[in-house]
Amino acid sequence: MLNNPKPLPTIDFVVHGKNALFTEPFSKNGGEKTTALIPTYDAMRGIAESIYWKPSIKIVIEKVRVMNNIQTCSKGMLTKNQNGSKGLFNYTYLQDVAYQVKVRLEPNLARPDLKADQIMKKHNEIFKRAVKKGGRFDVFLGTRDCIAYVEPCVFGEGESYYDTSDILDFGLMVHSINYPDSSTDKSFYTRFWNAQMTDGVIHFPSPEECIVKRPLTTKEYSFTPINIKSADEELNGLEGGE
Repeated sequence: MLNNPKPLPTIDFVVHGKNALFTEPFSKNGGEKTTALIPTYDAMRGIAESIYWKPSIKIVIEKVRVMNNIQTCSKGMLTKNQNGSKGLFNYTYLQDVAYQVKVRLEPNLARPDLKADQIMKKHNEIFKRAVKKGGRFDVFLGTRDCIAYVEPCVFGEGESYYDTSDILDFGLMVHSINYPDSSTDKSFYTRFWNAQMTDGVIHFPSPEECIVKRPLTTKEYSFTPINIKSADEELNGLEGGE
């Protein structure tokens, strides 16, 4: 039985930056890259994990609010192509982006060996403190050259460019990749969903609700249980801080 089975309040934050590049799969094999018009579930989860993450927890993205007008810009990038030679390629970025994000933390059921560390109230408080400090690690909007900044917010406050836009349909999009260390399913595959935005808000389905999948490998992976210090020992050092 988990240490804290009661659901905890969600956590809100805003992430913003000058540019974003959520690479479309069709442009990954060539030298040029094109961004999706809205972020993927995995991109938002990656940002949340840059704020705070431990293998004993799982971060669930509930919804994202697009604050600014969706607009793109192109830049010439000098980079290597597949044969190793350098070339000038065209990258298409999103410009002047800001997203309000609502997340919740859950125990990572794929890691029963870390059960002693699945004290969700502790992780919730650490996550909120990490948001106030701008995250524990560098935050990027899709790719490393798109530096982003994180701040606390109240989801729904402030004016969004799409507050009265009704429903916008973005078609079939990548949702996330199933990783064996965060799922009881030990297979690698990509999930897809029919992306929609209603009045500026993207309501992401949970990974388990995505029915369109594409396998990445036929291998299955497992983890060797590890021993960690008891939750009581760690909590004693965290009650007054991190």
